[in-house]
Amino acid sequence: MTISCQSSFQRTNKEIGSLYLVATPIGNLEDMTYRAVNTLRECDIIAAEDTRQTRKLLSHFEISPSMLFSYHEHNKAASGPELIRYIIEGKNLALVSDAGLPAISDPGADLVALAIAQGIPVIPIPGANAALSALIASGLPTTTFTFAGFLPRERKDIRVVLAPLRAAQGTLLFYESPHRVIKTLAHLQENFGNRRIVLARELTKRYEEFLRGTIEECSAWLAEHPPIGEYVIVLEGESREEAEEASSAWWRELTIEQHVAHYEAADLSRKDAMKKAAADRGVAKRDIYNALLSQDEE
Repeated sequence: MTISCQSSFQRTNKEIGSLYLVATPIGNLEDMTYRAVNTLRECDIIAAEDTRQTRKLLSHFEISPSMLFSYHEHNKAASGPELIRYIIEGKNLALVSDAGLPAISDPGADLVALAIAQGIPVIPIPGANAALSALIASGLPTTTFTFAGFLPRERKDIRVVLAPLRAAQGTLLFYESPHRVIKTLAHLQENFGNRRIVLARELTKRYEEFLRGTIEECSAWLAEHPPIGEYVIVLEGESREEAEEASSAWWRELTIEQHVAHYEAADLSRKDAMKKAAADRGVAKRDIYNALLSQDEE
């Protein structure tokens, strides 16, 4: 195994530049940090997900970059290596997304991987983030949480993403557009039941809003108040009661024969294995015996 150790402030190769991941406001421009402004002013190149949006931000803070590049999901395969080449040649590059932290739910993560592979220092410039802002104001537990980002569009793919999250006891965080949020709530209810939820929209902006309730209640609200703006969905994790019920019903996916075989594999006699399986299922031992007998006859 190869260990990689990077010191952002002690370069081993002074001839190459650095990749700066610069957080930008998610709405309120006053959330831009002094360090972020200075970094954008000092870097040779700024790579942006949407150059039109970024030009507005740069203009507001009177920043005139030497080079402004477009870097997004559809051109990353071509633009990524080119940007890395500029850094290797000694230029410092600042990466920004439309809003918030770059490399979260955007192709910035791919550029970071390319930079690390080339031994380029990667330096985070922290700032606003929609998911964490929604979480800390949600009122739901913050000790443990999972960020899932945007769900895929196909139903079968959504199930694949949500299935391993059903047993997560930490709070779950999703991003969603106003056009899909109602459908997404339906998928969440189908997979998680009617849990508590918080819908945070237009964070840090004029019409910032937190909608708190169950999935059912929030869905009913959105049916009467058409969704507007980008949403962070904060979903309650599995409760202790749900976890205990799930763990006590581990055998539900097993046939009676498999259930009994499980206990036999744990060195119980067949008689005791049938007794344990009967207790799990809340049936009489003779019901287990008869079920096994009928299977043998088949």
